[in-house]
Amino acid sequence: MPELCKKNNLIWVGPKAEVIALMGSKIESKRIAEAAGVAAVPGYHGEDQSASHLLEMAKEIGFPVLIKASAGGGGKGMRRVDAAAEFLTQLATAKQEAIRSFGDDRVLIEKLITRPRHLEVQLLGDQQGNLIHLFERECSIQRNYQKIIEEAPAAYLTEDVRACLFDYALRLGREIAYDSLGTVEFVLDADTNIPYFLEMNTRLQVEHPVTEMVTGLDLIELQLLAASGARLPMTQADVRVHGWAIEARINAEDPAKDYQPQIGTVSQYSEPDLVGVRVESGIQSGSSVTPHYDSMIAKLIGYGLTRQLAVQRLTEGLANFNVQGIGTNQAFLRDIVRRPAFTEAALSTLFMTEQYPDGWKANNSLHQLAMAAGAWHALFSVPAPDTQTSFPWQRADGWRNMAGDQRLAAASMTLRVDGEEACTIDVIRGTQTVQFNIADHVLTLQVSRLSNTELRLSGAGLTAMDFNVSNEGSQVVVARQGLRWKMTASSALEALAKTASAETEQAGAIASPMPGLITEINISIGQTVKAAEVVLVMEAMKLIYPMESLIDGVVTAIHCAVGDTVAAGIPLVDIEAA
Repeated sequence: MPELCKKNNLIWVGPKAEVIALMGSKIESKRIAEAAGVAAVPGYHGEDQSASHLLEMAKEIGFPVLIKASAGGGGKGMRRVDAAAEFLTQLATAKQEAIRSFGDDRVLIEKLITRPRHLEVQLLGDQQGNLIHLFERECSIQRNYQKIIEEAPAAYLTEDVRACLFDYALRLGREIAYDSLGTVEFVLDADTNIPYFLEMNTRLQVEHPVTEMVTGLDLIELQLLAASGARLPMTQADVRVHGWAIEARINAEDPAKDYQPQIGTVSQYSEPDLVGVRVESGIQSGSSVTPHYDSMIAKLIGYGLTRQLAVQRLTEGLANFNVQGIGTNQAFLRDIVRRPAFTEAALSTLFMTEQYPDGWKANNSLHQLAMAAGAWHALFSVPAPDTQTSFPWQRADGWRNMAGDQRLAAASMTLRVDGEEACTIDVIRGTQTVQFNIADHVLTLQVSRLSNTELRLSGAGLTAMDFNVSNEGSQVVVARQGLRWKMTASSALEALAKTASAETEQAGAIASPMPGLITEINISIGQTVKAAEVVLVMEAMKLIYPMESLIDGVVTAIHCAVGDTVAAGIPLVDIEAA
């Protein structure tokens, strides 16, 4: 692209083509870093890419190791390997992801730092040879090596380590005569406080707003100035950090269901208008979110003079960010930044596994409130008319002629939430409150319908909570702050009429858990498979999802082919129990 711009008398906004090529290769960039005196993670980044040689190098480095795509980024083509026995399998998957994402399946092997922090330094250079840093950012909160939360400056970082990061970043930048915006990324060994060079991104990054917020600089303007040939309008001494900024990546995914991608059409969209909150987004009402792109749909930044204030504003912003029609990770992000491990101690890339060893779920009380909202909407999906002339038997308001006898209106139903086991709910309506008997729990609530799609639940000791409610086909969908619960409601009589035979027949059926592309089918009709055997592979939002057999059995039907794009819930394979 830089060459095409030059040929057509266009100004290329970014560093020189040769610099992009050098830093775009993790293998070559490490060689340059070492030549500049910058410490790199011990590992192998040689030309011999045979599986046998890479395995020998991994053994020599010592497990655990990381396999990393040379041209990679965003966690794609990256695999942790803890033992030699699993190396070749993980290598094959890493190379497969790398070739799909980057068109280059070369990898490097690195020693895995067991307690790392992920830090990066923003560089800015011009074509006259001036180069400065714009301080550091912390990016340690990650899932599958993809950043979730980023902040500037980094908390709980010594001045010695900070100075070393700046020195290393500037050394590398001078080595390649860097003349634009770029980011040098490091892994900090928390046990030794030694920063190691990871890679350099020769572009403006997703997290650049946090640097803008704390420095007061417009990085886009500075990048354009550098591209135009102008001299930097400031020196290193002119740049100062004021306050704290924290960015959360809002993704179209369900963190309660192993981060399954959420696709669909955005039916409502609004951003919070709050002091100290900034939003950058790629969607609006009517936007289609498809499985063909990265799952990030927006980023929300909280800024304050202190880190505590930045956290507070970020959580308020996440609570007031509204997107309907798809699910997001908003509630999960709020939970992360309010945890003591985030606010009271140095971070590490182990944060997710340590704080959520069994994954993340919405708390049970919120789940029950959502069920109450779903049950109410299923019973009274049309708002009651306000006119006095309406006949009572035409009003969906729970009126009963037995009310004069002090007998309460009641209904019994079953709700199946997101395919889970059905739960019986009794809804008993009084004059002022509604009692929901959900399994062994009793909720006494006031229910207000704010609009056709908004319910407000409140009660003693409960802060009023608003839920978005809607119908999608035969299902009721309840949503709050990015969480979505899909419910199938039926009367108690209907539930009793159902039998378990259908479930038994489908015990070996595999359906698509999310929308995606079928990339591999490893079975054929009549083949015997074992439970946990990978029968096919899906790809969604640039990530690979192996699908395993649930039982020991025989494949009786295959409903898809390689290359098919399938929706969520579509039958893929039938397996009959052995």
